[in-house]
Amino acid sequence: MAHQQINPWQWSIAFGFSQAIKVENPREVLVCAGQTAVDADGTPVGGDMVSQIRLALENLETVLSAAGFSLSDVVRLNFYTTDVDEFFAASETAFERMPEGALPAGTLLGVARLAYPELKIEIEATAVK
Repeated sequence: MAHQQINPWQWSIAFGFSQAIKVENPREVLVCAGQTAVDADGTPVGGDMVSQIRLALENLETVLSAAGFSLSDVVRLNFYTTDVDEFFAASETAFERMPEGALPAGTLLGVARLAYPELKIEIEATAVK
């Protein structure tokens, strides 16, 4: 199976995402629910945007790993945030765990609220192998 980044414009690369990912002949597809900054019991863990992004990504990696996938298999990564400006200020954190050269397709969406009022970010992914 091959992944091909589709970027007719180069500007999105600087933001850490591709306009599209073409996947040929996938064997497995994993559609992940949105992951947030919650502990193993589902209790929200407050804090600043950076710490919430890091915990949400750790939780995403746990889900991926449980299904036999990794961040390198992610082809779509969506971010839902209650504060787009705060997300942009912390956006490097959102991509620091991604493997070199990985530029999944994705969407950033500002929302009024997430499941718990103290949550600032939710990260949703699709992975293929």
